[in-house]
Amino acid sequence: MRIVITGATGNVGTALLAALDPVHDVVGLARRLPDTTAEPYRRAGWRAADVGVPGAEEELAALFVGADAVVHLAWAISPLRGDPPMWRTNDHGTRHVLAAAAAAGVPHVVVASSVAAYGPAPRWAKVTEDWPCDGIAASAYSRGKAALETLLDRFEEQYPEVGVARIRPCAIVHRRAAGQFARWLLDPAVPAGLVGARRLPVPLWTDLRAQAVHTSDVAAAIRLILDRRFTGPVNLAAPEVLDADALAGVLGGTRVPVPKPVVQVAARAAWLGGALPAHPGWLELADRAALADTTLAETALGWQPRYDAAAALGDLVAGLRSGAGAASAPLAPPRRDGVMGRLRSLTRVGPSHQSQA
Repeated sequence: MRIVITGATGNVGTALLAALDPVHDVVGLARRLPDTTAEPYRRAGWRAADVGVPGAEEELAALFVGADAVVHLAWAISPLRGDPPMWRTNDHGTRHVLAAAAAAGVPHVVVASSVAAYGPAPRWAKVTEDWPCDGIAASAYSRGKAALETLLDRFEEQYPEVGVARIRPCAIVHRRAAGQFARWLLDPAVPAGLVGARRLPVPLWTDLRAQAVHTSDVAAAIRLILDRRFTGPVNLAAPEVLDADALAGVLGGTRVPVPKPVVQVAARAAWLGGALPAHPGWLELADRAALADTTLAETALGWQPRYDAAAALGDLVAGLRSGAGAASAPLAPPRRDGVMGRLRSLTRVGPSHQSQA
């Protein structure tokens, strides 16, 4: 097949390049091109493309001509304050990709949605793909994914000849994504080696629960979707649900019971002061995100994740401790600026990343 991948240098895109059979003709699109001599980026042909700029649909349509499938992974998750606005990449970019796919006659489009698109569900119940995609109001990421689902509904009505698959994964983690997660979660003044350290106090509220899935398992699911021409939504998650104590254990420490409101107030103060890259909206999403039932992925795709949730998160923690990354801008290892660089980061005023409110 000829497969075009948007956002091909990111967490999932990088793993998908490694997972696809080399017989396929793969074209990677990215705003910032990777080192094309490095694995797995050498497996694709590359075009620099910003899906969010006005008029991008015309350039994209030309790139999509002759493609058997387009995999749309480009999404701004937690961009820096100086990066293009989230809505430009996420809303405008997706509209441009879908319009280009229709214009080029692409028969199969695979889009990365998220379990974050679901509205709140009973706390410990797992939901199937028919759960309403109402989103969680306090999370910009969740609202964006819910809007994406509505956009895809309208696209399917207008272009029934295009088969659309929607993956809805939970938190996607991988050792090679450690550089990206470090920039999202850790201030440069905080040594990444603290994560996973023994006896690390981890402040978490009692009824927190979470799912995770390894990036390579998500890539394997997309490969199956492409091979089988699957259409429709499908949840992706490792089967285990981690409670607060299990999460603290994976992070290497011991949970310190702290009420959720206290964690939120502290996180908001740290974000406003520039000491914490992650907006407190991520805490609300972590607390209220629905848990995913993956029966459809197992039965319709024959998908079986190789990593359980704890192993997937443990792989990320190991990457954070070792400074792992990949040869692309999104996944580049975190800069090691030494003590002076950390001290300079403490002088920053205001949030470093765009709001997730």
